[in-house]
Amino acid sequence: MQTPSPALPTDNERLNWLSSIPFFAVHLMCFAVLWVGAKPVDVAVCVGLYIVRMWGITAGYHRYFSHRAFKTGRVFQFILALVGSTSTQKGVLWWAANHRHHHRFSDQAEDIHSPIQRGFWWSHMNWILCDKYGETRMEAIKDFARYPELVWLNRFHLVPPVALAVALYFIGGFSMLVWGFFVSTTVLWHGTFTINSLSHIFGKRRYKTTDTSRNNWLLALITLGEGWHNNHHYHQNTANQGWFWWEVDLSYYSLKVLSWMGVVEGLRTPSEATKYAFRKYTPEERAELAAPTRFWGADGARAQLVAAKTAAKTAAGDAARAAGDAAKVAGDKVREALAAATEPLPTSSPAP
Repeated sequence: MQTPSPALPTDNERLNWLSSIPFFAVHLMCFAVLWVGAKPVDVAVCVGLYIVRMWGITAGYHRYFSHRAFKTGRVFQFILALVGSTSTQKGVLWWAANHRHHHRFSDQAEDIHSPIQRGFWWSHMNWILCDKYGETRMEAIKDFARYPELVWLNRFHLVPPVALAVALYFIGGFSMLVWGFFVSTTVLWHGTFTINSLSHIFGKRRYKTTDTSRNNWLLALITLGEGWHNNHHYHQNTANQGWFWWEVDLSYYSLKVLSWMGVVEGLRTPSEATKYAFRKYTPEERAELAAPTRFWGADGARAQLVAAKTAAKTAAGDAARAAGDAAKVAGDKVREALAAATEPLPTSSPAP
């Protein structure tokens, strides 16, 4: 897929350094591990909270609230939203509405976090740190916006993570706070963000989609199954994203167990025709799927800005040259017309 020309960032798409201070502060607090050390219990809490909160994002925010891939009661629905909220990835309605928008315009100009359109860093985290996407797209999440408890949790989305941080401090002291919240949250953020960025760049494409989504086994492991991204974009409303036995999908395995217990029901899975649709592709189609993805990489917004300015200057130069050529042609025609007007008119009699 060819890389489109980058768009010039608008003011509300630029990183808001002031409002992003908490985001970077959480990263900086990770360096406190150099002072508190690595107690086994703190590291265990760190890993445990990473897994639980990643599950809250994958099974809750993503598969349930964004895609309605299964059904559950109102109580467990709230639990899913609450666990997902502790991940410090804003409100459940905000998250799900933006994700639905992403699927509607995946890798097109309207996509809010496409690495193909705006570069790696924009898709990975910069889109979250600007002002443009701070509000919840309520029109895109009306089905869940009718629940007042979810609206409250979406509005006060910082309450669960702050409560978690306070609880960790009182349970295990500063060292548990550092490992259980700051380190775990930072790793959780970037693990989740890789699905927006790396899963559209690295991996294999099995199915033809309108975007560059790819399957990546490593990303599937660190995100409990989300790395089977090409499967997901091909048929997005399934509770499982790993469709074959070798595609490990821990989130789906947990949902399957919950279905046996009657907590959830109606797990959607792909049909056999959907799973094996790739067998009908022509060699040309398979070659196209195997082609690498070009993207606006490491320089991010700066590269976009420079490229956009260069393109603008080139276009302006071409327009100026075209206008000059047109003016020259018009001037030549005027001079020819004036010269013709000054020539003597021919007579009807022959010259003597």
